[in-house]
Amino acid sequence: MAMEITQFLLAAQSPDANIRTQAEASLRQFQEQSLPLFLLSLSVELANNEKPLESRRLAGIVLKNSLDAKDSVRKEHLVQQWMAIEISMKAQIKDLLLRTLGSSASEARHTSAQVIAKVASIEIPRKQWPELIGSLLKNMTQQDSPAALKQATLETLGYVCEEISHQDLVQDEVNSVLTAVVQGMNLAEHSCEVRLAATKALYNALDFAQTNFENDMERNYIMKVVCETAISKEADIRQAAFECLVSIASTYYDVLEPYMQTLFQLTSNAVKGDEESVALQAIEFWSSICDEEIELQEYGTLEGGDSGSTHSHFIEKALPYLVPLLLDTLLKQEEDQDQDDSIWNISMSGGTCLGLVARTVGDSVVKLVMPFVEGNILKPDWHCREAATYAFGSILEGPSLETLGPLVSNGLDFLLNAMRDENNHVKDTTAWALSRIFEFLHCPASGFSVVSPENLERIVTVLLESINDAPNVAEKVCGAIYYLAQGYEDAGTNSSHLTQHIPRIISELLKTAERTDGSDFKLRTSAYETLNEVVRSSNVVETSLIILELLKSILHKLGQTLELQIVSSDDREKQGDLQASLCAVIQVIIQKLSSTDETKPSILQAADTIMFLFLRVFACRRSTVHEEAMLAIGALAHASGPEFEKYMPELYKYLEMGLQNFEEYEVCAITVGVIGDICRALEDKVLPYCDGIMNHLVCNLQSAELNRSVKPPIFSCFGDIALAIGEQFSKYIEPTVAMMRSAAEVCAQMDNSDEELMDYGNQLKRSIFEAYSGILQGFKDSKPELMLPHAGHLFQFIELVFREKYRDESVTKAAVAVMGDLADALGPNTKILFKDNAFCVQFLGECLQSDDEHLKETANWTQVMIARIVS
Repeated sequence: MAMEITQFLLAAQSPDANIRTQAEASLRQFQEQSLPLFLLSLSVELANNEKPLESRRLAGIVLKNSLDAKDSVRKEHLVQQWMAIEISMKAQIKDLLLRTLGSSASEARHTSAQVIAKVASIEIPRKQWPELIGSLLKNMTQQDSPAALKQATLETLGYVCEEISHQDLVQDEVNSVLTAVVQGMNLAEHSCEVRLAATKALYNALDFAQTNFENDMERNYIMKVVCETAISKEADIRQAAFECLVSIASTYYDVLEPYMQTLFQLTSNAVKGDEESVALQAIEFWSSICDEEIELQEYGTLEGGDSGSTHSHFIEKALPYLVPLLLDTLLKQEEDQDQDDSIWNISMSGGTCLGLVARTVGDSVVKLVMPFVEGNILKPDWHCREAATYAFGSILEGPSLETLGPLVSNGLDFLLNAMRDENNHVKDTTAWALSRIFEFLHCPASGFSVVSPENLERIVTVLLESINDAPNVAEKVCGAIYYLAQGYEDAGTNSSHLTQHIPRIISELLKTAERTDGSDFKLRTSAYETLNEVVRSSNVVETSLIILELLKSILHKLGQTLELQIVSSDDREKQGDLQASLCAVIQVIIQKLSSTDETKPSILQAADTIMFLFLRVFACRRSTVHEEAMLAIGALAHASGPEFEKYMPELYKYLEMGLQNFEEYEVCAITVGVIGDICRALEDKVLPYCDGIMNHLVCNLQSAELNRSVKPPIFSCFGDIALAIGEQFSKYIEPTVAMMRSAAEVCAQMDNSDEELMDYGNQLKRSIFEAYSGILQGFKDSKPELMLPHAGHLFQFIELVFREKYRDESVTKAAVAVMGDLADALGPNTKILFKDNAFCVQFLGECLQSDDEHLKETANWTQVMIARIVS
């Protein structure tokens, strides 16, 4: 089989489907029969310069896919497979990969660099392949090393740095890597290909350079080389150097002061006269500086940094020079940029940066921008009018209401008139600027709004006229209506001002959603999302009849989608997207009408029709529809209470399908949440379905295939079920608590240096506490003694969380609440446990000092519960 792999790899790329299928089956068979030999054969193929380029290319792709996958469960499986291969076999494979870096074929070198990095990502964290970095550095230092080998080696070093953590290398290795990379950027010694590879490698290695950036001499040298590289003859090398500067701005903000004058000059020259790809990175440098300074202003510290981070006010110091530079970029629009929402060019980048500058310095930006706005807003050239509008819209977040209020009040009428401009670009940007005005300067609940009862009529009229414009303009108008409506949410009597306009707004949004060009610029989706916000923000007592009419219309539309002729996958997708949007509107209507006692009966009268349609929609089996319909069912269960029981016989099979949908795991997660809603609605009436539900939930927790993000909601759901059925939960207690203990052990061993993992750990801890709380409360009145054997373990878990250096506030709340539930449910039985665990007093003391009122309230309640049994 190993001898024939070339033929199989070539045949697997054949235009003939039969030949292709047979070859793929043979490769799969070889892989399943002997994975080590299969991977070795692929490595031999990739390394052999005599083999066809096509077979080598596919060999490299298959190798890479045998070591890595996007799905975390699949990735872990591949890692374990690699780890199980005999050491001598792995050594042969790795040796072949390293030799391929010197191949005459650039594609083979590039692929090998990627595969080496994938192997390194598995082995280096496990302290295996210690000789890798040394082998790569040897390629760089040997005098007779060809340029192609050096290029491939630098590429490999970059990929390896991207794949592993800076904690995986000792400082000496980091120093050697940085030395090799920075020397590779040297203009005098190396070809442009080598210098480009070195500059890209430096970008990936910057995270490793913390110690080096703390040393003045080393930092100065790195910065000197990067700045020199930023003015190279080759545009792609200049771009890569500026990408390094962007990364340095966000990673090493604290030490940038000595270089800022040089960096301003470099970025300024690039923005004014370099190729767009380079200019974009030069602007991005200033956006990164803004991000750092905004974070310092909001939190007093930089992410991952210590609390001693210094705010250097770089933006404020550069303001008189930076703002004119950015304003000039706004005039560099592309003729068709309004027709493609994926375009990212210098004017968009400049406007985004200007918006960040406004958030960073506030009022100071206004006096620098307004002369540009006033000087360009009336010019006959559309570029000038659009740039002026973009500049104005960009500075609406950051400056104070006192500064912006008068300017916006004076300019609002002008902008409304500009919605009739002859140019599409100008109308597009004007609609966007209006949406920003309504987002940031229209909040009646706080006592300030540029929208008054007097100008609201004109605003609504202009927006509803403009919603019939080209799709890109109409989509931005939807955004403006969205924020206009949102401003009236929780606005008390002020929300009545919008009431008279709501029928017109709803009518126009429904017409917009029906447009034949509705799929352009996601206009249909935007129209439905805006419709949802209008319903959410309306005064329910005044608009209940209007919303009921809307519900009838949406239910009718949903019914029509079930009769659509489906002849292609495209038709199926369109049907699914439309059904998902309609189900989302129904969910919002259910929530709105069930929010008051006066309007709730109207939604209950429609419940049968709604459920009948939802059950038919489920038969379509589209995941997006499944999600939205499930969420709406959760809302209906909440509204219906115990009456929801009559829908369970038909609904249950779809709940089961949702719980078994591992592939579309979001559907599974939402189904778990909806089961919680149903438990709260039905209480003990959910009992007949609990065996099946609990069986699925436990299987899901045990599954290695299910995405881990679904697992925390499952624990929370255990609490909901226990609370609903009380003492009847006793038969599930052993498997449930065993799962919770196992998950608690996972939390104890989790690597908190990984941010993603830490977030998951917090969700898991919180959900375990929520499960315990639900079970304790469920047993409180009948069988509390069942939880007594598990109380000691729960105390250990609470203490583990208490001792953590970085503790999430939501986890703290859940931990303190479960302490109260322990005392409340188990009473005097826990007296000795509370006395033995002195940390509880310290934990509660810390929470009682918190600024979070809800946490203080929970801690107070817990303190009272404990005092009752300890005193």
